[in-house]
Amino acid sequence: MIRDITIGQYYPANSLIHRLDPRVKIVCTLLFLISLFVQNSFLGYGIATIFLVAVVKISRVPFKFIVKGLKAIIILLMFTVVMNLFLTKGGEEVIHVGFIHIYEKGLRTCVFMAIRLIYLIIGSSLMTLTTTPNALTDGIEKLLHPLNKIHVPVHEVAMMMSIALRFIPILLEETDKIMKAQIARGADLESGNLIQKTKAMVPILVPLFVSAFRRANDLAMAMEARCYHGGEGRTKMKPLIYKKQDYVAYAVMIFYMAAVILIGRFVTFKLWIF
Repeated sequence: MIRDITIGQYYPANSLIHRLDPRVKIVCTLLFLISLFVQNSFLGYGIATIFLVAVVKISRVPFKFIVKGLKAIIILLMFTVVMNLFLTKGGEEVIHVGFIHIYEKGLRTCVFMAIRLIYLIIGSSLMTLTTTPNALTDGIEKLLHPLNKIHVPVHEVAMMMSIALRFIPILLEETDKIMKAQIARGADLESGNLIQKTKAMVPILVPLFVSAFRRANDLAMAMEARCYHGGEGRTKMKPLIYKKQDYVAYAVMIFYMAAVILIGRFVTFKLWIF
């Protein structure tokens, strides 16, 4: 389960998505996530599905590798689906078995929430899988650059976000090693009730926090040894410059958003009439 988390990892490949400007991927990812919440029709989610599948195909990242990241949210996904299915009332009653009442609105809501969560994870993972941490840092810093005028430490914020993303796979790998080491020493991490399982996590969390603080201290000393003093006066080895393919990607994203919004409004208006 620990190794199945794909957010924060980078998958090297030679694809059009990998070659896009990181600013394009960040903006397009945000717009795609927004599009998941501005629509409420099966037709709109059908368009989102076609768009997402096409992007995954172009990225040349194995679909199995991307889907593997969904294993980490199975419990959250099931909890969300069940809560919306049984607690949302409205429309016609679809199923009535004893005290169980399932309504049309609850069934529709749970399906849409499941789709949103799955596509949200896939879309976010796809951005980090096709963008190196350094490129992601440069993209975030460039997008937030106007905030420098109001004295916001944009470079430091981008650096912290990049380090946090880079530490995700490192800490996951460290957690996996600690768990295997504790199991080899006879630790039982699976049996028992909830309280016993919580107590069993203490031998894992303590060395994990110690390792995280040690890595943070080593990173701080390495940055100081290299005379790092923030982003003021620093130059870029590879400055970000928009190319033709980046403008094409923006145009495709604008067309997708327009289609989603128009279809969402048309379907809502049609349902309201009938």
